Amino acid sequence: MSTLVAILGLGFLILIHEAGHFFTARAVGMRPRKFYVGFPPALLKTRRNGIEYGLGSIPVGGYVKIPGMHRPAPSDVDVYFGRAITERPQLFAPTTALRRRLEKGDMAAARSEVEALRPELADATLSPGARRSADRGLQELEDALGPEAYWRQRTWRKVAVIAAGPGTNLALAVVLFTILSMIAGGPVTAAVDQVQSGRPAAQIGLRSGDRIVAIDGRRVTPAEIRTRITSSGGKPIELVVRRDGRRLLLGPVRPTKIDGAYRLGFVLRASGLSPPAALWQSLKVTGEATKQTAAFLPRLVHRQARKEITTPVGIVQGSSQALHAGFQTYLWLLGFLSLSLALLNLLPLLPLDGGHIAFSLVEGVRGRAVGREVYERVSVVGIALVLMLYFIGLSNDVGRLGGG
Repeated sequence: MSTLVAILGLGFLILIHEAGHFFTARAVGMRPRKFYVGFPPALLKTRRNGIEYGLGSIPVGGYVKIPGMHRPAPSDVDVYFGRAITERPQLFAPTTALRRRLEKGDMAAARSEVEALRPELADATLSPGARRSADRGLQELEDALGPEAYWRQRTWRKVAVIAAGPGTNLALAVVLFTILSMIAGGPVTAAVDQVQSGRPAAQIGLRSGDRIVAIDGRRVTPAEIRTRITSSGGKPIELVVRRDGRRLLLGPVRPTKIDGAYRLGFVLRASGLSPPAALWQSLKVTGEATKQTAAFLPRLVHRQARKEITTPVGIVQGSSQALHAGFQTYLWLLGFLSLSLALLNLLPLLPLDGGHIAFSLVEGVRGRAVGREVYERVSVVGIALVLMLYFIGLSNDVGRLGGG
């Protein structure tokens, strides 16, 4: 059950990321053509109001297809219609007319040529591969030459649509951190909030709601409880707790090493913060996590840092473990995952969102859209880097699952 909740949590982060792109695109006049969680082939899909909604079978992300992401180029004619021209030479004339319009940058005339080409292609007898390529070309060029095309939009609209994805993840992280800080963001108390099953604390009967008043016969303040346990060095200790007005002696029990420190496996209840204080705390946590992420990226050249990279496999495993530790712990992790997803996507590398934002700004300065070929050449570097990091992370995850 915890694994299912972890998978749904990761899926939710992807969903709201893509929803940020989707709804912002609609708001500024770029009606998306597809909305997918996961990558094709599709497991489920449906079409409503001209938009295809689907669930992909490759659960490593999602995408929103926005019309006309790139300025049409003359080479697009050969890419999409080359096979059709080879099989049916009579298509040479209309496709050449289309290519010339694109070379001159006359987009209105090029759109008319696409419309004129449509019946010619419909009447032509083509192989399945040539037909698929030609049909896709008609749709892609129609979208790219239409008024909703992304490349035609003003810079602020393009940046708004792309930034809305990571922006939504960032907003979710801040909201989660704020709510959690309002619940338990202040100083810890002596009251036990959660007891982890199977840990020493559970074995001696410690319960949620117990108040720890002494360790090994010596009174402790809430701030001293953790220190007393970790400094035990694994030797048996006894707890004195107050439960329902009675004092109970629990133990002795040996703390065990959990995440590198001697612990009993319980969480103390923390006091909550006021909404303004919780928001400020949330912003500080977000800023600190962002600084740590920025400091981590240059260290990827070192082997030890690369061991920390993970993939959805490791994320689900870690989320499942966090859920076992308590729902609040899981929500903290979900917030950090949402923040990490935002920061990763803001890296200035194509095909990540940050790369598209950077190119939109460059296009705004030069006053002309960059063609598809340039995007594709630059994207090769980004895709290679992302794939390399993915396979390093997958190797790490497999090693952790196998105990290596």
